[in-house]
Amino acid sequence: MARVARFGSVCALLLAVWCLAASLPGSVSVGGSVWGIARAEAAEAEGPVIRKIDVEGNQRIERDTVVSYMAIQEGDTYSASKVDTSLKHLFDTGLFADVNIRRDGDTLVVSVVENPIVNRVAYEGISAVKEDDLNNEVQLKPRTIYTRAKVQADVTRIIELYRRGGRFAATVEPKVIRLPQNRVDLVFEINEGQKTKIAAINFLGNKNFSDGDLREVISTSESAWWKFFSSSDSYDPDRLTYDRELLRRFYLSKGYADFRVVSAVADLSRDDASFHITFTVEEGEVYNFGKVDIKTNLEKLNKGELMELVQTKTGETYNANLIDKTVDALTFAAGSKGYAFAEVRPRVHRDRKNHVVDITYNIAEGPRVYVERIDIVGNQRTLDRVIRRQMKLAEGDAFNKVLLDKSEKNIRGLQYFAKVDVKQQPGSAPDKTIINVAVQEQSTGSLSLSFGFSSLDNLVAGAGLSERNFLGRGLQVGTNVSLAKRQQLIEFHYTDPYFLDRDLVGGIDIFGSETNYQSEASFDSRTQGGGFRFGFPLSDNSRLLTRYQLRFESIFNVTSTSPVILDAAGSQVRSTVGYDYYLDERNDPVIPTGGWDFLFSQDFAGVGGSVRYLSSQILVHNYYQLAEGYTLTLRADLGYIQGIGQNIKLNDRFFKGGQDFRGFKSAGLGPRDITTDDAIGANGYAFGTAEISFPNGLPEALGITTSLFSDFGIVGGADINSATAGTDVYKTGYAPRVSAGLSLNWKSPFGPVRLDFGQPFVKEDYDKTEIFRFSAGTQF
Repeated sequence: MARVARFGSVCALLLAVWCLAASLPGSVSVGGSVWGIARAEAAEAEGPVIRKIDVEGNQRIERDTVVSYMAIQEGDTYSASKVDTSLKHLFDTGLFADVNIRRDGDTLVVSVVENPIVNRVAYEGISAVKEDDLNNEVQLKPRTIYTRAKVQADVTRIIELYRRGGRFAATVEPKVIRLPQNRVDLVFEINEGQKTKIAAINFLGNKNFSDGDLREVISTSESAWWKFFSSSDSYDPDRLTYDRELLRRFYLSKGYADFRVVSAVADLSRDDASFHITFTVEEGEVYNFGKVDIKTNLEKLNKGELMELVQTKTGETYNANLIDKTVDALTFAAGSKGYAFAEVRPRVHRDRKNHVVDITYNIAEGPRVYVERIDIVGNQRTLDRVIRRQMKLAEGDAFNKVLLDKSEKNIRGLQYFAKVDVKQQPGSAPDKTIINVAVQEQSTGSLSLSFGFSSLDNLVAGAGLSERNFLGRGLQVGTNVSLAKRQQLIEFHYTDPYFLDRDLVGGIDIFGSETNYQSEASFDSRTQGGGFRFGFPLSDNSRLLTRYQLRFESIFNVTSTSPVILDAAGSQVRSTVGYDYYLDERNDPVIPTGGWDFLFSQDFAGVGGSVRYLSSQILVHNYYQLAEGYTLTLRADLGYIQGIGQNIKLNDRFFKGGQDFRGFKSAGLGPRDITTDDAIGANGYAFGTAEISFPNGLPEALGITTSLFSDFGIVGGADINSATAGTDVYKTGYAPRVSAGLSLNWKSPFGPVRLDFGQPFVKEDYDKTEIFRFSAGTQF
């Protein structure tokens, strides 16, 4: 055993000496040792020092550019890992379709195949989408590098664009046409397919409202043949999200405080032709308002006065909209008392057992907040400054909810936008806020056509072209041209509502017309002239507009035997100055449901010219919301013209009827020569209108509104020369007239259409009636 142990010790010693020798320089040549072989393989992997890098296959891209992307450079020791990294870098540039790197001695050879350059991008088979929209969507454009990855990404983008437009069956196939000099034409062959319509909209869980009722609430609608101009019957995921919110608002306004939308699912048919949409809802129980109270420590606020503004009344059905309206009313009241930073926070306590909602409105002075900036989005053609000048707040001002509401009202009053949404969000610091103004452009130009049918088969026609937001600068330009048998007219109007970049109105008018009044008064009239206007605000709600006009008028081609008409023949020069005073106290400038407005106009003729008179007119509207969807409009229209040292000329009098007083023909009521049946115009009139608009039960998507009206008033008076005056010949008394009827207004895809059916109930025997009147227009 001792010998064996000594032998093992000797072997261990020899092994140690061998390993020590292997670690000394020159050990690679030692009898093929394991360590020497490892060192040899390492030397082989690193290779020699690269003295030169050659680039092959490059046409457009410089050799230095290719080398700059590589991880290995001249003078570096060859390394397989660096070569691999260089390959990845070169492919990542997107400049090359293929790259190969090989070593030839101490030279590194890089062979590349360049990706082609896009010469042109074209689209085939498009009709539903504009080419400009597609160009904005794709990333491949002329003179960019073509890659397969970019093509596939663009195909995905185009398909998504079509899906947003409701065409889920659209397919896109890219075609590449090779050209000389490594260029390509890229053609996207598009099969747009039909719009993926909404075949059915169903509701689950609704017990108190039918499917039909809820379909009227949401913005998405089922497909129908008459919706060929509507996009509401095509599937849109964003619209579906909006519909969930519309359902929530509807139920909360009807007292269902626990309502929620469980799910909204859209199932696509197997042929990709239509969607079936299913809303699952939980209605819950109806709640009533319980205790309503106001708490505030602001000294200037009177709780009794504030309680009168509260619209959430104890015992009435819960309505979340009334809470929002109350908050707005209380905030406005606090702001009008000088508390610009007042905050109204409603605290709602829901008693699920008794189905009662108690509300306490807490009013406190909030932290001082200043406007950091105002962001405007959605205005594609309207300039920012046109919107900003309607804002009552500017960057750096103390935030004021009252002024913010006025700003939104002013912007809506422009009627340039279909939607206006003004909201605030936190700024960069606690004492700063950002105001976001989101608008949606709408058509501001109009091409109007008007036609009228009387009981005597008389046709009245007219046409007009106008633009309320010319060049997106808020300029108002209008021209009317008529070449009808009855009238040849051309007129031009230009108005700058912010003249000299101030809150001033400046405008010019040029006009010329020749009108056939043979059917009304047996004469023709010719007018040429022009004028200018200048206006300025008197307060936030009132304005004054001044004007001057010079007109050359003549009455000719008199076929009547009436002495009044014969006496009026000839030419006159009218030089007039006048003004309009307008006061607007409506709650909404577009669709008012409350408040009133007032217009007073006067014109004085006699600053030169051959005619002298003073004409005054008043127009007043009052609006009352009787119930949801029911609005009562009361209108008063009065006018009187008084000669100064002379009688009123025939064509300066008021010829009323038609649109002014429905149920009667144009110039169909008022003073008349009964022997010749010619209208001779009135010196004065006083008209009133009561009109109630109401829901008609038709789908809201049709855009048809209805109203019942009654027009009533008196008209009469006419200056008759004593030589031609006769007791029974001229009817000039202020006799009353009354008519009633139905009006239909349709916001058609072609523009507004109006139908008036009027029936006179009180009239004179010599009046001319008109049962039906039609007017239509289109917008662009």
